[in-house]
Amino acid sequence: MIEVESIDKSFAGQRVLRELSFEIPDGRITALLGANGAGKTTCLRIVTGLLRADAGRVLLGGRDVAADPLLARRQLGVVGDREGLYERLTVKEYLTLFARMQGLAGAALRDSLQAVRDELELGELWERRTRGFSQGERMKVSLARALVHRPQHLILDEPTRGLDVLAARLLRRTLLRLRAEGTTILFSSHVMSEVAELSDRVLVMAGGRIVGSGSPTELVEQTGSDNLEDSFVALAYGGGATRDANREEAPA
Repeated sequence: MIEVESIDKSFAGQRVLRELSFEIPDGRITALLGANGAGKTTCLRIVTGLLRADAGRVLLGGRDVAADPLLARRQLGVVGDREGLYERLTVKEYLTLFARMQGLAGAALRDSLQAVRDELELGELWERRTRGFSQGERMKVSLARALVHRPQHLILDEPTRGLDVLAARLLRRTLLRLRAEGTTILFSSHVMSEVAELSDRVLVMAGGRIVGSGSPTELVEQTGSDNLEDSFVALAYGGGATRDANREEAPA
């Protein structure tokens, strides 16, 4: 389970998150929606331990991310807004490095590498250096890095951005399989069809707060809208949220 409890964050006096709270149970996919500047990326960076909240706390499987970061991160896989590939390494070398950093060795290491190679269809890329990879190939390797140690929690920041149809289909299929296996998944996206297809629950953010929460169908019903996109617009930009939602998010 991912538990976010009343987190606040400010940059240079500008309050980006405001007592933000939510829970994600195991075996569920939750989407984080919001306009640029709503606080989504800052929220995800605090959940993954890349930033410290000014107040509040984040628990991963009951462990406080800020108080016990190494143990918490062993339960966590992250696909961020930058892939961070080491372009002089082959895919096999790159994934072996990160698997060893997570404490895998011997048979466990070999089994994990083989599993992500098969699951993400990396066979043709396995012995290639990552320099020159397409966006879809880079995303597959980044996802493999996040999954190689079999984490309980998976965080993804706009994972299908720039992907072609086949790469996006593979990613969606992988996320649905992981959910069925009990993984807790939190992702941000601007693609409404993707959110509607994947999400058990949607959190709509504006001005650093949650302004709507529920399944895609529930949000449509709550707002009396025709579809999820109209529901999102009503929640994120209605009730005076427009100015806050359109602020430029402070750099993290």
